[in-house]
Amino acid sequence: MKEKLRIFLLGAFLLAFTAAAVYYVPTVVSVSISAGERELPIYCVDTDKPRIALTFDAAWGNEDTPEILAILKQHQVKATFFMTGGWVEKYPDDVKAIHAAGHDLGNHSENHKHMSQLSNDEKKTEIMKVQEKVKALTGVDMILFRAPYGEYNDDVIRTAAACGCYPIQWSVDSLDWKDYGAKSILDTVVNNKALENGAIILCHNGAKYTAQALDTMITALQAKGYELVPVSQLIYKDKYYLDPTGKQTPVK
Repeated sequence: MKEKLRIFLLGAFLLAFTAAAVYYVPTVVSVSISAGERELPIYCVDTDKPRIALTFDAAWGNEDTPEILAILKQHQVKATFFMTGGWVEKYPDDVKAIHAAGHDLGNHSENHKHMSQLSNDEKKTEIMKVQEKVKALTGVDMILFRAPYGEYNDDVIRTAAACGCYPIQWSVDSLDWKDYGAKSILDTVVNNKALENGAIILCHNGAKYTAQALDTMITALQAKGYELVPVSQLIYKDKYYLDPTGKQTPVK
């Protein structure tokens, strides 16, 4: 009888432990949980609310930044700017202006290198150098990281998370970097098959036609019923998992 009771209690303990392992999601940056246990960034968000995020990668020039900020202000839209350390150092006044306008400040690495080709120490340095520069300028501890070229591997995702950042990708690429023209950017975004609740849109502040397309793009997206919010307001901060496509889904 005692042996049967011992086996029963051991089985109950193992069952409870397994359930906890399956359903527990950390209340800090959650990194993984997708097919094949591969680490993934957040491509988009599973939400019933008609909310999407407009993002700009800032790595090169700043000529169009004032115009982009003016258009966003006109439409009362808050966006997310992912900035390299070089850009932050070269255009500190723009960083302050973006922050003052209430937009997200995001980390785009120090030198825009291929992160997956770096050692883990180098990865950390690429992330933390920008963190320190932006903190010194604005007092902000950035919580969002986008890998240059959208290139990542397991170590890139884990390093970003260890640095306190949610790794962010995108689900809608405006292709503004191809310089096809303002109409092409508008059509690519507004008619994109991946444009849905929780979508994250990729643009660049230094692309040739982005500023020209932005006003009409925002108007068209709002006409579709979407509210444009910063990435920090779109994503879940805890109790979530990523499906095999990189969609961030809350644990219910």
